[in-house]
Amino acid sequence: MPLIAITRPVSSSINNCELSFHERVPIDIAKAAAQHKAYQDCLAELDVNIVSLPAEPDLPDAVFVEDPAVVVDEVAVISIMGAASRRPEAITLSDTLSRYRPITSLIEPATLDGGDVLRVDRSVFVGLTQRTNREGFNQLRDVLGGYGYEVRAIEVKGCLHLKSACSYIGRNTILVNRSWIDTEPLRGFELLDVSNDEPAAANALLIQNIVVIPTSFPKTRALLEERGFRVKTVDVSELQKAEAGVTCCSLILKLDG
Repeated sequence: MPLIAITRPVSSSINNCELSFHERVPIDIAKAAAQHKAYQDCLAELDVNIVSLPAEPDLPDAVFVEDPAVVVDEVAVISIMGAASRRPEAITLSDTLSRYRPITSLIEPATLDGGDVLRVDRSVFVGLTQRTNREGFNQLRDVLGGYGYEVRAIEVKGCLHLKSACSYIGRNTILVNRSWIDTEPLRGFELLDVSNDEPAAANALLIQNIVVIPTSFPKTRALLEERGFRVKTVDVSELQKAEAGVTCCSLILKLDG
């Protein structure tokens, strides 16, 4: 089934990005842009078609296109992001998504970031965080429940998003940092623990049967390869200064055909 990745260029104002758990350090904009280009090239090498949105120079976090929407096979849900400064990012994303999916939107007082939503087949896990509240979870559960998805909440602590703490890597396995989430809702999956030396390494992007992770987590790469996973690494060190991972810089959609 063909895949597309919706992406957006790094904003020239990214040094004004929202931060919750990282100290602010200067981001080299040119290097960040080059890393983002290499990230897109990585996806293209995995046979993913890139759809690039217009740049948003006045929206510092706009490169993180995963957060304004949740997309499943049947519908795209436009969220209300927890950081008010980011909410305008949804406008052009919604326009683009409307080419591929019917659109519905959450309503206030819901807040929800796409980075807090982990989908595994017909199961959807939603992190309750500083960015996603209980009302956001309730509304998403109601929408996706109408399409037959089972939607469950997970308490998150100590990190920005649910997918900062866990991600699905195939073979019924979730890469996880147990210190940041309540893993009880994940019972039934094999949990693969990241190294204590690499607490942020649980954010991974599964494309077909390839696990994409940052180059900055060599112990996690070795762990995955020892378990027989196929791994591809990308350097996103400048974007990581903005609390980024490899999932947040694209919105992956399956297309019919």
